[in-house]
Amino acid sequence: MVDSFHSTITSYPGGTTLSAANTIQPLTLEEISEHVRTHIGQWLAEESLAKPPAVYEIELRERMIRLEEELKNQRELIKQGFDLMEKRFEAVDRRFEAMSAENNKRFEAMSAENNQRFEAMSAENNKRFEAMDKRFEAMSAENNKRFEAMDRRFEAMSAENNRRFEALTKRIDRLMYWSLGITMGTGSLVVAALKVLL
Repeated sequence: MVDSFHSTITSYPGGTTLSAANTIQPLTLEEISEHVRTHIGQWLAEESLAKPPAVYEIELRERMIRLEEELKNQRELIKQGFDLMEKRFEAVDRRFEAMSAENNKRFEAMSAENNQRFEAMSAENNKRFEAMDKRFEAMSAENNKRFEAMDRRFEAMSAENNRRFEALTKRIDRLMYWSLGITMGTGSLVVAALKVLL
């Protein structure tokens, strides 16, 4: 393979030659690859397939500079975007704070109004309960008077009944005495009549 390479490739662009006549001994693959690596840039530059290393380095630096500028622009745009987002978040925070303050004011107003309503309702209920208490007290006093009158009537009825029972008891006692006297008198008359007749 090395012999065929020697026989086919004998000249290169730019006057560089590589043949068996230039060497005393056959070339190895390492020597050939080293020779190609050494001269490839020059050969490609001469054939307009690549640019010289200096030009390539300049273009590479220009590209790097453009890339850095583009990255810088991107950073600035990203920073602007973040700044705008931060401003928007601040505006949203301010809106929430304003809404919170407004809601607090509304709740305070509602709380004050509810407190006034509850106080008015409590005062009205207190008045109603006081009126009910007065009515119950009046009813209780009236009932007490009625019960006292009923007690007096029952006491009077009880005293009257006691007098009547006492009078009835006396009449019954007198009746018993008379009955006993009559019975004894009749008995003694019967006994006396029997004694006389017998």
